[in-house]
Amino acid sequence: MGSVRVGIIGGSGMYAIDGLSEIEACCPDTPYGAPSDELITGMLRGVPVVFLPRHGRGHVISPSELPSQANIWALKMLGVTHIISISAVGSLQPGIAPRDIVLPDQLIDRTKGMRPASFFGAGLVAHIAFAEPYCRELRRVVYEVTRQVVGDGAHDRGTLVVMEGPQFSTRAESRFYRQIGGDLIGMTALPEAKLAREAGMCYCTLAMVTDYDSWHESEDAVTVDMVVSNLAANLEHARDIVATAVPRIASELASCSCQDALRNAIITNPEAITGECREMLWPLIGPYLTQEGQ
Repeated sequence: MGSVRVGIIGGSGMYAIDGLSEIEACCPDTPYGAPSDELITGMLRGVPVVFLPRHGRGHVISPSELPSQANIWALKMLGVTHIISISAVGSLQPGIAPRDIVLPDQLIDRTKGMRPASFFGAGLVAHIAFAEPYCRELRRVVYEVTRQVVGDGAHDRGTLVVMEGPQFSTRAESRFYRQIGGDLIGMTALPEAKLAREAGMCYCTLAMVTDYDSWHESEDAVTVDMVVSNLAANLEHARDIVATAVPRIASELASCSCQDALRNAIITNPEAITGECREMLWPLIGPYLTQEGQ
């Protein structure tokens, strides 16, 4: 790939990234308001990276309040091509234990419509393919590194249920999520993954397991103390994984279909797209309209 820049979205407990040089802070303007916090640009082992604390430093933004459109747009405007999203999750399966790390390959959306999930609408309609919500190649590289770091505690696939929050699940809900095929449960992977795909960026989640949600009768139901304790144990692993994965991403990953997701996805007649809409979304749609002489 010609120019790779890796975005790292830090979840609960990860509000900074170690080992950066040439550090600068910025807060780009976006059509969707301000991102969660300043974005930190720098070099990590010779690769340009951008770090964003998802919940803001000090953890001041609830999952339902996250400005995901602004976050993804800002990363795109800073040239990010690949995103590693670090998230705390609960396990819905006995074979996935607290302090394990999972690279999920599927998502189930159980949010409640409170989160804008697209850059499109209001005069421009686009339908991206989302059967495979995570970039397969990015997942492969990050999993291989995770396996090196944590051994058998690494899992290379799983279905992540994304719930609304901020409350944790009831026991009945937790059992229901298991019945519909969930392996993990979290609150932040959507709409991030959808927006990243629309923006043409490869995306994967580094899911750090902190608890068994509330389905496991022989384990205590999830609490903030439990999450924080297990998350702290995994954060060092997460930092090692990121530092090792970033150079491999830059050297190994070629262009993939994620980066061209909008090709043939825009269904609106170009002549019907207003000038205002065209101007706002040009960073995303420009290459496709230009290629067709539109």
